[in-house]
Amino acid sequence: MSMQHGRAAQLAATTRQLYDLGWMRGTSGNVSVVAQDQPLHLLVSASGIAKHATQPEHAVVTDSAGRALDGQAHAPSAEAPVHAAIVDAVGARSVVHVHAMSSVLAAARWPGGVRLSRLEQLKGLGCSAEGEEYVVPVVLNSQDMADLSRRIRAALNPEMPVVLVADHGMYVWGSSLDDAANRTESVDWLLQYRLMHDVVVRDADSR
Repeated sequence: MSMQHGRAAQLAATTRQLYDLGWMRGTSGNVSVVAQDQPLHLLVSASGIAKHATQPEHAVVTDSAGRALDGQAHAPSAEAPVHAAIVDAVGARSVVHVHAMSSVLAAARWPGGVRLSRLEQLKGLGCSAEGEEYVVPVVLNSQDMADLSRRIRAALNPEMPVVLVADHGMYVWGSSLDDAANRTESVDWLLQYRLMHDVVVRDADSR
């Protein structure tokens, strides 16, 4: 099995895993992983494929701007340029984009950014659990992928490998596909905690 086919199989398996977690309903969401460095090519989820049915042949090779290379049966996700922009901006090896409900609700609750501190699960993002406060950036959505890419680049927090997109979802990245997927699970936990904690505090204050 070639290295690229192995990464395509891993991309498909990870996509199905994220679907099983409820974060890639229908055909929503996408995953990418660096396929080669010189020149930079990415493998990106194909557009329009139901995520529970994703197979290795649904990993589309793109150039460094997220444009599909010629001669492939499928088109990449329309958000491939956003994946490419994140890889370029932070040197990530993989990007996961999901529509987890926690990310949509947290972006709506804290449009200026979600503040997190003193939580053990922060270690899953390579952050400290001891005192330091981190801010998860939130950007406005756009159907123009070049515009959305610019917004994400401008908002990136080098200490926090995630950006929330209002009314949409989140992009999470890492040093490998496994790393990006694991970080996505950590981000979901942290956002759920923050949302639930906010409700608990409001209820306590109202008594």
